[in-house]
Amino acid sequence: MSRFLAEGIIIPGISCCGCAILILLAYFLDLLLGDPRWLPHPVVFIGKVISILEDMLRRCISSARGERLAGTLLTAIVVGAVFLLSRVIIFRFFAWQVYWGCLASVYLLYTTFSLRSLEEHVLAIEFPLEKGDLPGARRALSLIVGRDTEHLTEEEISRAALESLAENTGDGIIAPLFYAFLGGVPLAMAYKAVNTLDSMLGYRNERYFYFGWAAAKFDDLVNLIPARLTALFFLVAALVGGEISPLQAGKLCAKILQEGKKHLSPNSGYPEAAAAILLGVQFGGRSFYGGISSERPLINARGRRTSGEDLGSLRVLVKRTALVALLTGVAINLLAGVFYRYILS
Repeated sequence: MSRFLAEGIIIPGISCCGCAILILLAYFLDLLLGDPRWLPHPVVFIGKVISILEDMLRRCISSARGERLAGTLLTAIVVGAVFLLSRVIIFRFFAWQVYWGCLASVYLLYTTFSLRSLEEHVLAIEFPLEKGDLPGARRALSLIVGRDTEHLTEEEISRAALESLAENTGDGIIAPLFYAFLGGVPLAMAYKAVNTLDSMLGYRNERYFYFGWAAAKFDDLVNLIPARLTALFFLVAALVGGEISPLQAGKLCAKILQEGKKHLSPNSGYPEAAAAILLGVQFGGRSFYGGISSERPLINARGRRTSGEDLGSLRVLVKRTALVALLTGVAINLLAGVFYRYILS
C-alpha cells in the first residue's frame, strides 16, 4: 500500500509521510494564494485542449451516434493524456533534483484544490446581501451558477449560493483530496481533467446531449465516492464543532441519505442534503435556465427559508469539513505506511 501511494506521486522510495507532507503543503498553499489570475493554471490549458479537440472532432461527425463516439474519444484522450503527462512531469523533475520534484508536485496538487476560491466567491455574494445590494449579489452569483440570476430575491440568491457551495465542496475540495491521497499528482490531475470536461461538455442541451454524454457519465462515476464522503465529513465537522451531538449523528446520517436521493444528480444531492439539514434550511424548488423553468425536488422540505446569514455559517462549516477530510487522509496515509512497513515487509 505504501509503495502504491508512493508510486502514485512518483517519488521513488518516498514514505507515506512524505506524500502526506506534500499534500498538506499544497492544501495550505491553496488557502494562502487561492486562484490568482497571474499564476499559470493547468485547468486553463486543459480547457483550451478540450476546445481544440472538440472543433476537430465535430468536423468529422454528422450523426448522434458519431457525436457520442467522438465525445467518448475526446474524454478518453484528455483524461489519459493529463494522467500520463503529470507522471512524466513529476518523474522528470525528480530525476533532475528531489527539491524541484517536490515543488512541482506541490504546485500541481495545489491547482486541484479550490477552498480559497470558493470562499472568495461566496463572500462576493455575502457582502452585497448584507448591504441590501441585490444587483451586486446577483452579478456575483452569476459567476458560479448556471441559472438565471437577473430577478432573484435575497432568499433565492442565498439558496443558489448555498447549493453551489455545498456541491462544490465535493468537487473542489474533498474529491481532489481523495484522489491525491489515493494516487498522488497524476490521479488528482486526471480527476481535475474529468471535472473540467464535465463543466465544458456535460450539458443536457441540443449541442452536448450526445457529445457530452461520456464526460457527464465519467464525472458521475469519479464523484460517486467523494460526494458521499463529503456528506459524511460535513456531519463529522458539525459533530466536532459541537453543532450536533453524537446521539443526533446517526439519525441525521440516515436523513441525509434519504434526502440526498431526491436530487436529480446521482451525487450532488448528498453534500447538498447534508448542508441543508445541518443548517436547518430548505434546498431545491423552482429555478430558471435560459428563461426556461426547472422544478427541482425539495431537499429538507420542512426546513426554513434560506437567508444571507446562512452563507457565513456554511463557509465556516466547509472550512472545518475540509480540515477534517485532510487530517483523515493524512491519518490513513500514515497508518497505511506503518502497515506496509511493519506487517507486509
